[in-house]
Amino acid sequence: MFMTKQHVMVRTLGVALVALSLGACATYDDEFAGINSRLDQLDTRVQGAAQSAEAANQSAQQANQRLDQIEGRVQRLEAAPRRVPRG
Repeated sequence: MFMTKQHVMVRTLGVALVALSLGACATYDDEFAGINSRLDQLDTRVQGAAQSAEAANQSAQQANQRLDQIEGRVQRLEAAPRRVPRG
């Protein structure tokens, strides 16, 4: 079977298209790698912020518990009869 110039041209064009497609994939791979790297950095930041928020929440809960304890004492002192000053 003989190849005509048209067959050779079509085959060459096909090979060129495949080569270009593979080259474009490599470019997208680089872009995806960069995007994935940025997403990993953001994920690390978000995890750090979540840990900080959790620690702040625990501190706030402890502070609220201390305030609740103090509130009971303040109410008892306010309800106690007033002392007459000496002098």
